[in-house]
Amino acid sequence: MTGIGAPPGTGIDLDNCADEPIHIPGQIQPHGALLAFDHGGALRSWSANAAELLGFAPVLNQHVSRLPLEGPVLVQLRECIDESGADGCTRTAIETTMAGQVFDCIVHSDAFRVIAEFEQRDIRSDTVATFALKAHTAIERLKRQKTIGALLQLAVKQVRAITGFDRVMAYRFRHDDSGDVIGEARDPSLKPFLGMRYPASDIPAQARRLYTINTLRLIADIGYTPVALVGAPGDPPLDLSHAVLRSVSPIHVEYLQNMGVAASMSVSIVVNGRLWGLIACHHQTPLRVPYSIRMACDVMAQVLAATVQSLDARERATLVEQAADVRTHLIETLLQEDDVLAALEHHAADLAATLGADALVFAQQGRVLVHGGLSHEAATAIVASLPADGEEVLQRCSRAEWPAASGAAIGPWVGLLGLHFDPATGGWLLALRREQVETIRWGGKPEKLLRTGPLGHRLTPRGSFDEWVESVTDKAEPWDAGRLLVAEQLLAEMHRASMTRHAEMERARMQLLAMLGHDLRDPLQSITMAATVLQHGAQPQQLGQRIQRSSGRMQRLISQVLDMSRLDSGLGLALRKEATDLSRMVEDLVDEARLAHPGTLYETAVAPGVTARVDADRMAQVISNLLSNARHHGTGGHPVLVALREEAGTIVIEVRNHGAAIAPELEAQLFNPFKRMALQNRANRTGMGLGLYIAFNIVQGHGGTLSYRHEAPHVVFTVRFPATDGAA
Repeated sequence: MTGIGAPPGTGIDLDNCADEPIHIPGQIQPHGALLAFDHGGALRSWSANAAELLGFAPVLNQHVSRLPLEGPVLVQLRECIDESGADGCTRTAIETTMAGQVFDCIVHSDAFRVIAEFEQRDIRSDTVATFALKAHTAIERLKRQKTIGALLQLAVKQVRAITGFDRVMAYRFRHDDSGDVIGEARDPSLKPFLGMRYPASDIPAQARRLYTINTLRLIADIGYTPVALVGAPGDPPLDLSHAVLRSVSPIHVEYLQNMGVAASMSVSIVVNGRLWGLIACHHQTPLRVPYSIRMACDVMAQVLAATVQSLDARERATLVEQAADVRTHLIETLLQEDDVLAALEHHAADLAATLGADALVFAQQGRVLVHGGLSHEAATAIVASLPADGEEVLQRCSRAEWPAASGAAIGPWVGLLGLHFDPATGGWLLALRREQVETIRWGGKPEKLLRTGPLGHRLTPRGSFDEWVESVTDKAEPWDAGRLLVAEQLLAEMHRASMTRHAEMERARMQLLAMLGHDLRDPLQSITMAATVLQHGAQPQQLGQRIQRSSGRMQRLISQVLDMSRLDSGLGLALRKEATDLSRMVEDLVDEARLAHPGTLYETAVAPGVTARVDADRMAQVISNLLSNARHHGTGGHPVLVALREEAGTIVIEVRNHGAAIAPELEAQLFNPFKRMALQNRANRTGMGLGLYIAFNIVQGHGGTLSYRHEAPHVVFTVRFPATDGAA
């Protein structure tokens, strides 16, 4: 006969504990015995204490039917053997008596073995039943809790009441697998651990796996001497993943001894297949909790998990519903608004709330808009750090994840969730979070120590669990799964809106080219005809004027297209600002309009001596466009009214003409570069509708606004910009 499993305590320390085969330890705890059968019912291995505890000597390959076990145990074993296979049979427990001792017999199987564990019980059945009734009452109360905090605090109180542990804590694991103690019930003599955090290294990966598949584990006496498993030579190690008597890692035993714990029980809270939290129970002396009471605690944990999942699902459903409403309104605006960044800015507050962001940055074609408390300089540095290609969803949660060149420039904004909604135009929606300057109360300093421990000179578990405070900077709270789902849904809708916009823009460009060809044909034909007539000896003065007017018209059309092209490509209009006498400029432009169009009456209200830093040529272009629109669209026989004034450092220019209000559907497209609203008016058949779009951008480049309103009976266009240099 040989030992079955890993040799006890051989070379395991914190350097290699992540690879420790804790599911095949080859040992069990001594407060019970174990028998293991193959799927034919033959006994293949057992614990070395089986003869002493069970009152008979196991024999290799002895059939289960020939063992001196009570009838209910044999029936359960036969059923489990019949059901055994790849999926195994579920764990069941039966009370039985062996050698005058009461045991809980727990039967279960896996793909290779059927296992019977006989766990000693020293509490009467009626007492166990009383505790089980208390557990049932506790479960009903758990279902009624409305918050996770209240749920876990009630759970630890109830678990302590039915098990008798000195301390019961509820951990909630964070994104980095560290755990916060958010619920605690304890003996008053013990110092509190509530609010402390324990590092992820306290629970290695393979231990987390076992916590997920075997949700309850008891160590009745930390100072126990393990009992070896023996069996047939050559048999594979016995997998004790689901065993209740499984011996635990010597590293974990040492960890608990360092905490001053003599008995321990853990109950896993598994949500959606992930270890969400843990109920950890500690006692200062050995404590054996009967199996049925432990199962009641396990059921409580399942109710906990279901309630957590329900609360989480309710919270996520609310978030998704709110996000869908925000998304619907945003897409409606995006499809109607010409300026994508303006549309995003209009919904910025709702977007920030939906994405859980402290600030937002919108960027496209070199333009950057900011919503929230960060500076324009920081926003520019953030945009500059973005990759040209790559993931459509970009996440950064610490300063170390940013390019070195931008690490300092971004200030406290170390958390980034970037949505690349329009790669063709460099369109980004950036959700930002400030660094979470946090004081963490660790349950002991989370580090490895090199010293001589019970297993020799090696890295050992933490020896102190006194509170250790750490200040954490340069890290932001990561976006959780719910927010990421909302972000992905938003990105998908924005992609579709961008594709729609690009299709419309392409159609509009084709229309523009067609219109440009049409609008250039007339002046070009006029010039050609004039040149032909000149060749036949006609008077040159009149024909020269016609050529000048036609070529001027062509130059204006081409200049507008070039301006639009610069704006559309993000190059801007390259303004050259200098001190300018605006009063004189407006008077001169109105005088020119009077001479060129003697049939139109102009009236002015120009304040004298109004000056500002502007690009004089571009501002004259704005005013000329407004005068031209007023002339073309105004009702005949009524004057065009032009006003200039300064109000508290703001320059105000108004151009009014007598006319009906612009229809709402046309008003929404008023500053759209791709329109032909002029064609709706018989008096204006030659323009492409680019003037207002270019004028709008010129005024915006001066840090100002160009707006429309109707004050019956007048159509009013108003320009406002700072008297000083107002460039954005």
